Amino acid sequence: MNGLNLVFMGTPQIACPSLKAVVKAGFKVVGVYTQPDRPAGRGRLLSRGPVAALADELGLLVHQPGRIKDALDELTGLKAAILCTMAFGQILPQAVLDLFPQGCLNVHASLLPLLRGAAPINRAILEGHAITGVTTMFMDAGMDTGDIIRQDSTPIGPQDTAGSLAERLSLMGAELLVATLQSLAQGRAPRAPQDHARATYAPMLAKSDGLLDWKLGAAELDYRVRGLDP
Repeated sequence: MNGLNLVFMGTPQIACPSLKAVVKAGFKVVGVYTQPDRPAGRGRLLSRGPVAALADELGLLVHQPGRIKDALDELTGLKAAILCTMAFGQILPQAVLDLFPQGCLNVHASLLPLLRGAAPINRAILEGHAITGVTTMFMDAGMDTGDIIRQDSTPIGPQDTAGSLAERLSLMGAELLVATLQSLAQGRAPRAPQDHARATYAPMLAKSDGLLDWKLGAAELDYRVRGLDP
């Protein structure tokens, strides 16, 4: 068993490999925070999110506050040394970040400072990038602006879709998170400030992003189709 008690925050499928890898590596997860269950399907029945379902399977304590800022007392009581997040779905206030003495880590699916924001996987394909990757970083109050710990890259192939790329990056992110936690536990985690002058952004997708403009060139149409699949 590794010596770090941690809280994990994530919601969609892309975060599941990271949670599973952290548990397998022997870190003690004292709480999992994820978005509340949402109605889904034609019957609009409440559906368990992927991270919540995995945490149930692993026997972990699941918390689903509507607003994370309302869970400060609960988080304090867990007495965790570190916070790990991937695609949680809420912005964490400074009051939450201050609760973890060894820091708050985020797994982000781009090579920061490129593609900060909500949709880095889709935007990497939409913008025709040849390469992308994953980054582990220390969180601060900004949006994906914290110091970089580790990065790993992967080429974007001509047949890659947002779905295939997300699957690959989710596995890479899991490996990178475990390596980051192990180096942090040993007191030798690297830390490099981002070059903010190089930053680009990946805003949340809108329905209009799915429209095909046939006046565009074939390459750009190809990026649009693959970048929005599924």
